[in-house]
Amino acid sequence: MTAVRPPDPLEAFHEGEQALQHQVSPMLRERMAEAGGRVLRDHMPEQHQQFFAQQPFVVTGTVADDGQPWASLRAGGAGFMQVPDASHLRLRWQGSGLAGDPTADHWQAGRPVGLLGIEPVTRRRNRLNGRITAQDDDSALIEVGQSFGNCPKYIVARELLPRRAGSASLVEPAPIERHSALSSQAQALVAQADTFFVATAHPQSGTSSDPRHGVDVSHRGGPPGFVRVDHPGQLSVPDFSGNFYFNTLGNLLLEPRAGLLFIDFERGDLLYVLAQAQLLTDAAALRGFAGAQRVLRLHLSQVLHLRGAWPWHWGPPQASPHVQGLGPWRS
Repeated sequence: MTAVRPPDPLEAFHEGEQALQHQVSPMLRERMAEAGGRVLRDHMPEQHQQFFAQQPFVVTGTVADDGQPWASLRAGGAGFMQVPDASHLRLRWQGSGLAGDPTADHWQAGRPVGLLGIEPVTRRRNRLNGRITAQDDDSALIEVGQSFGNCPKYIVARELLPRRAGSASLVEPAPIERHSALSSQAQALVAQADTFFVATAHPQSGTSSDPRHGVDVSHRGGPPGFVRVDHPGQLSVPDFSGNFYFNTLGNLLLEPRAGLLFIDFERGDLLYVLAQAQLLTDAAALRGFAGAQRVLRLHLSQVLHLRGAWPWHWGPPQASPHVQGLGPWRS
């Protein structure tokens, strides 16, 4: 593993994140540099420790052997994540894996990992990027590289409801369906989505010990239809004003591969999408996305459809007030 000096507070953001901050404004870049050491910690504050420990599921970002990032989920009920100290989180395997999860073999000691703890009903979310320091049949121990909170701005609220009596899932899990582009059913799922998750990685995530050079997984939300299906092999996603960390887009500027996860909140289906990303700011790309600052163009390479893999069900969506004025989009 490459020995890299840990970043000073003024170096909390890596070169891709810094470039996008500077693109918005040199003054923004200076402000974010000053704030970096305060917002991106090398440990979990007490409220983050408590938050992760009480969550029944977590969104995960991992990388395959070829460096491709994947977004996925683990769901084991409250307490399946434990916090032995402020610098470590232990994720228990018992009952937390989902049927057919294509990322199951990514969880190996030494690998980078990103976690997103999200509580949709309260719109709270906290992120943790780190590295697996130990792994056995019972659990994985993750050492914190970066711990930080995110605002609830674009989260669509949903209540996570208990399992139905006598049923481990909404429907019996079916074999994984693999495609090179979106099927008609997958297009319909994406076109109506108000939420998805995206995993990205710094190009040195597998070799560098610099906590900035890891894997990240983040939330994207908007009104239903905010993800535009240009055709079965291409998606366009508007990017709106956020916290200016640019964790996702900064990674994509340096390593364009991304792993997306869409959830069918009614049927329990999971849709894994692998893609190459382009970040566009020209007028032609922005046309039709009122209010967007940039557009993420995603060229799909692989799609996996897992039917009935999610074991719980959800209450009705409640749109964030920040997304109610967005859209409808023009194609």
